[in-house]
Amino acid sequence: MSQSFDSFHADTAEKQAVARKTTFVSIVLNLVLTTLQIIIGVIAHSQALIADGVHSLADLVSDFIVLVANKASGAKPDADHNYGHNRYETVASLFLGGLLIAVGVGMLWRAGQRLAHLDDIPAVHVSALAVAILVLVSKEGLFRYMLREAQRVRSALLIANAWHARSDAASSLVVAIGIVGSLAGVRLLDPIAAAIVGFMVARMGWTFGWDALQDLSDRALDEDATADVRKLLMSTPGVRDVHELRTRKMGDLALVDAHILVDPLISVSEGHYIAESARSRVLTDKRVLDALIHVDPENDAVRHPAANLPPREVVIEALDAELAKCGLRAASLNLHYLSSGLDIEVTFAADALAEHDAELASRLDLTDLAARLGARKITVQRLLETSGRSSDQKAARIS
Repeated sequence: MSQSFDSFHADTAEKQAVARKTTFVSIVLNLVLTTLQIIIGVIAHSQALIADGVHSLADLVSDFIVLVANKASGAKPDADHNYGHNRYETVASLFLGGLLIAVGVGMLWRAGQRLAHLDDIPAVHVSALAVAILVLVSKEGLFRYMLREAQRVRSALLIANAWHARSDAASSLVVAIGIVGSLAGVRLLDPIAAAIVGFMVARMGWTFGWDALQDLSDRALDEDATADVRKLLMSTPGVRDVHELRTRKMGDLALVDAHILVDPLISVSEGHYIAESARSRVLTDKRVLDALIHVDPENDAVRHPAANLPPREVVIEALDAELAKCGLRAASLNLHYLSSGLDIEVTFAADALAEHDAELASRLDLTDLAARLGARKITVQRLLETSGRSSDQKAARIS
């Protein structure tokens, strides 16, 4: 897990650097534009421009939210947050969505009041159009810059903030059109433009908030990303199949749980080695924060070992009693609990069977023992020695 989190922290450091740089650029630009929009909007009698200024003010607030959330999400895992603090970004996105909805509804309400009193709407000055065009060009440039940087570091929060800048550019376009209409003598268009901006802001807030809520509810990776994870698992040598593959979002990243199917007769250590190899492959996907791999000898989503099979202690006790009749003692014992039944492998020391072959054949009743234990079969083998080293070789099989 340490390797995964080391890589995660390296990526997080880059995200934080990009977030600080892009957000400070956005703060400076929005501060200038907000001041300009509200002052000129009041002087030029343009409600649409004022509404767009309030929108830019909301951007300033969201920029500060991004800075705080980005710093908090980069904290290392601790006793209270074992998987890190990535979801702080998701919480910030949810808060940002709620803020945009509130701002949008407020704009709609104000535009509705102006539309109800059309005779009180004063003429709009041409300076409002100049400011609207300046804001449009500035916000579109900011969007392209922020989106490029956000995609480079794969940050959902920064991408959301970039698209927020694009929504500003779109609203500025609507404002400019409304001001042009108002200058042409159709004063109704200015409050209508303000209402459209309010709707766009509220809709963008709903999109951000809903996506964040889904991620906080353990939303999985999309189908393509999940398929990529499955391919990585299946490409691992020793993995026969993958089932119960589950993912859940953790900020911009995801946690993965999966069951892999391996040869049921291999050792525990080999199964663990295959699982670690599979996990290492999954962690090469930059979208994965960590992975938990469970090893199965069979697909436990389909079949399970019988619940009434005897535990190891009972098998050892019965086997020792049976072998004692021949003066034998097993060197090792392997048990395979499968849906087809219990398979028992008994291994003797190198010279044990050589001295007792005849007695074993006449007195050791493994068939009866297997029946008493509910085992499918009992296999006997001995350990051969070669050049001072031992290796398991099948010497005899009695089922």
